[in-house]
Amino acid sequence: MRGPVLTAQISVCALLLSAGPAIAADAAKTPTFTKDVAPIFQAKCETCHRVDSMAPMSLATYQEARPWAKSIKARVVERQMPPWHIDRNVGIQEFKNDRSLTDQEIDVIARWVDAGAPMGDPKDMPKPVEWPDAAVWNFAKMFGGPPDLVIKSPSFTMPAHAQDAWDKRSTPSGITEPRWVRAIEIRPATNKGRKIVHHALARLSQDDPIDNAAAAGSADDDDNINAGPGLFMEWAVGKQGEIMRPDTGKLLLPGSQFVWDIHYSAAGEEITNNVELGIYFYPKGQEPKYRQVLHAMGTGGIDIPPNSVKGTQGFFVMKQAGRVESFQPHMHLRGKAMMMEAILPSGKTEVLSHVDNFNFNWHNSYYYADDAAPILPKGTVLRITAWHDNTAANKSNPDPAQWVGHGDRTVDEMAHAWVNVTYMSDEDYKVEVEKRKALKTANTEQQRQQ
Repeated sequence: MRGPVLTAQISVCALLLSAGPAIAADAAKTPTFTKDVAPIFQAKCETCHRVDSMAPMSLATYQEARPWAKSIKARVVERQMPPWHIDRNVGIQEFKNDRSLTDQEIDVIARWVDAGAPMGDPKDMPKPVEWPDAAVWNFAKMFGGPPDLVIKSPSFTMPAHAQDAWDKRSTPSGITEPRWVRAIEIRPATNKGRKIVHHALARLSQDDPIDNAAAAGSADDDDNINAGPGLFMEWAVGKQGEIMRPDTGKLLLPGSQFVWDIHYSAAGEEITNNVELGIYFYPKGQEPKYRQVLHAMGTGGIDIPPNSVKGTQGFFVMKQAGRVESFQPHMHLRGKAMMMEAILPSGKTEVLSHVDNFNFNWHNSYYYADDAAPILPKGTVLRITAWHDNTAANKSNPDPAQWVGHGDRTVDEMAHAWVNVTYMSDEDYKVEVEKRKALKTANTEQQRQQ
């Protein structure tokens, strides 16, 4: 009997010895917080998830992140966090403000959690991110000083424990002559204010034919929908401001005012806050060649029966050639998805962007990368399609038994997209198209040589 037993023991030992290198290799591949996960959190999460910011917990250190490991995996695997709702399968995928995780980053986080969320070697920990001082304007160094004009929203006190609140008061601009804007910053005024400001919108209201047409002319005429003041700038996750392209600007007129839409949420302590809007002007007398106009492109016809999913469409004709700079869907609790398509004069239709998982809690603006922003000819029709889900399957739906129409209340609905367009002449359009073609050819050649 000793022979077979001895043979079996030798076989087991040999198996373990041969498996040793494989086990060691697997251990080496196991992601750790310090080496693999912390860099991802710094790049994509700490904008909110840090001390004295809006998120409920910080993820800046291992000790802060470890208790949340399982929740982190669940959120990132389902792509609930970071909040980025663009359909990854259609339309333009290059954005200036893309904070989404790649498939590889999600895999690293998931494997880290599955392995027990190990810390790793402290020497591998990247240096802490030095986040900008809330009291410093980010663009001041670039433009040689602080903003030329600072507009402040009225102060608002959020109780320690309360329902979410929206402050929609207004502030006059105070300017006495037309001025062209070349850069804008926006921020909560204090560090503590970042704990309670979910997002902040500053809408520009002024008596200007172009802006009036942008705000009201895109909805269906039969619905008498006035989209109101156009969006001037927003503060949201990962966004501090906007610098216009060279020789491009927005026009600010005398008598204008800013209408605020600031979403506050309680943070466990009473906090008083206001939002500051910093505006950098072009020098007096300098008029940029191109003007950016923010259009409210609505679908109109919102009439959603109980327990139903309904789609609506709207159309916007580009009366000049232009470059679409950004896309921001706006709906309420029953909003499900929104798509923007370009119907070219040739009859060809292109999907520009599709938000397939709209979330009312996150009003994302999707800013196209410089080399990806669609350049469209005069006569292009932009088609906006919105879908609303008024069924029990929609977890955000307050009451699927209600018939829902258009309105300002959260329980009412809206369906429009804020679309920023830089207009240009037909001659400039041809030049920009040729530049884009040349860039594409150069990129293709570079890829061939790699």
